[in-house]
Amino acid sequence: MTQAQFFQAVAEGSQVSKVDVRQVFQAIEQIVTKSLKKEGKIPLGGLGAVKLVDRKARMGRNPATGEQIKIPARTAIKITPAKALKDAFNKKAKK
Repeated sequence: MTQAQFFQAVAEGSQVSKVDVRQVFQAIEQIVTKSLKKEGKIPLGGLGAVKLVDRKARMGRNPATGEQIKIPARTAIKITPAKALKDAFNKKAKK
């Protein structure tokens, strides 16, 4: 699914224009970015949560040459899905 197809599907499902849907998602992007910088974590309703995690520096390997390289420490963004979303795709077999 492309971004345009996604916006079209949301527009049809919510009975608003694609322009309005695009504006809402742009606002969500700005709010999530600001909130992550300020608080480090933000819930996304029934979808899950987005949070910042610190990754430590570590040693890695260049797959082409096999040479060891140092991977620097960094802050990464982690998206944790909500339980209901995970369960929708991981249905356990009933006995």
